Amino acid sequence: MYGGFTTERHERLRARVRAFAEAEARPRIPEMEATRTVHHELSRLIARQGWIGVTIDRAYGGMGAGHLAKTITIEELARVSGAMGAMVQASQLGVAKIAHFGSEQQKRTWLPAIARGDCLPTIAVTEPESGGHVLGMRATARREGDTYVLNGRKVFVGNSHVGDLHGVVVRTGPGSRGLSAFLLESDRPGFSLAPQQPAMGLHGFSFGELVMEDVRVPAANLLGEEGDGVAVAYSSSVLYGRANLTAVSLGIHRALVEETTAFAAARSLYGRPLAELDSVKQKLGRMHSSLMTAEAVAYHAVDLLDRGLPCDAELMNAKLVGVESSLDSARLAMEIHAACGLFTDRPIERFVRDAHHIYAPAGTSDVQRLRLAEVALGVAKGAQWSVRFGGGTELAAA
Repeated sequence: MYGGFTTERHERLRARVRAFAEAEARPRIPEMEATRTVHHELSRLIARQGWIGVTIDRAYGGMGAGHLAKTITIEELARVSGAMGAMVQASQLGVAKIAHFGSEQQKRTWLPAIARGDCLPTIAVTEPESGGHVLGMRATARREGDTYVLNGRKVFVGNSHVGDLHGVVVRTGPGSRGLSAFLLESDRPGFSLAPQQPAMGLHGFSFGELVMEDVRVPAANLLGEEGDGVAVAYSSSVLYGRANLTAVSLGIHRALVEETTAFAAARSLYGRPLAELDSVKQKLGRMHSSLMTAEAVAYHAVDLLDRGLPCDAELMNAKLVGVESSLDSARLAMEIHAACGLFTDRPIERFVRDAHHIYAPAGTSDVQRLRLAEVALGVAKGAQWSVRFGGGTELAAA
C-alpha cells in the first residue's frame, strides 16, 4: 500500500491508531480549540496505549517497533489532531536521551514507566536568549558533593506542562565540552513552570517555559558523562526531532488533502461540483502529488534509520520536503475553500494554523538547506548520528 516500506503489522498499527484518534481525539477537538491549553486527559490516555514506547526496546517494556512504526503512529494522530501528534513526537524526544545515553539503572527506572504511559518525558534545550544556538546557552549546573544544583530557564519545551521527567541540557563548564544533560523530575523543589501562553495552533499541546531555581538533583541523574550535552541535544534533534516533526507534518498534510478533496466534491458552483472545474483539479492534483512525495521521502528516511544505514541527510531532507509541501498545500487548500475556509465551522483553518508550527523546531527550512548544501559540498561537520544510533528494531506483533 505504501511503496513497499510498510508491512501488514505496520498497517494493523495504523488502523489501530486511526480508530483511536477518530474515537477519542476528534470529539475533544472543540474543547481543545476553545480552551487553547494543554489537554492533560487526552495526553495521558494516548500514553496509556503504549505508543510513547514504540521505539523502546522490549527488554524495557516497549514495543521495540522502530522509527517507521513511530512515524505511522504520530502521522495518524496528527491526521486528526496535530496537537496530539505533536504530544507524542515531543515525548519521543524524551525517550531518545534515555535510550541512547542513559545508564542501565536510568533505563530500568524510567523506560518501563514511559512505555506503560505512567511518565511523559521531555527534552529541554532552547533558551530565551540563545534560541537554537546550543553553545550559546546560559543555564547552569554546578556540582556540590553528590548533587548538582541547576539554575536557568528553558523555552519552547514540548510537553512542558504535562511532562513528568525533563531532560535538560545545561552548562557545567566552558566551550562545547562544557554542556551536560540531566534528568529532572517535575516535582523537585525549585522547579516551576511559567504560565502557558496561548499559541496560534496546536491547541491541546504545550510548548512552554521551564524555570530552575537552585534545583538539586542527584549526581545519578546525569545522562552519560559531563560534556555529553551537545551529543544528547544534536542526536535527539537529528534522529528523532526531524523525523518526528516530519510525521506530524505528514499527518496534517493528509488531513488537508482529504478535507479539501471532500469539500470540492460536495460544494457546487455554477451548477456543478467544484471538483469538476479544471482550475480546482489542478490545485487538487498539486496537493495530492505533494502529499505522495512527502510520504515517500519520510518513509524512505526512517526505513534507512531502522536498517542502520547512513541517513542524516535523508532525515534533513524529509523535514524540509514535509514542511514545505504541507505549507504549500495549506495555501492551495485555502484557495479552494476561499471564504469558507476562514470560519471555524470547518477544520481547514485549524490545519493551516497547525502546519505553521512545524516549520521552526529541529531547524527551519533554511537550516536544512544549509546542512544539505554542506553535504553536497563534502564539508559536513559532526558525526553521522544515524550510523551511531540507528537500526536494531523490529515491529512487534500488534
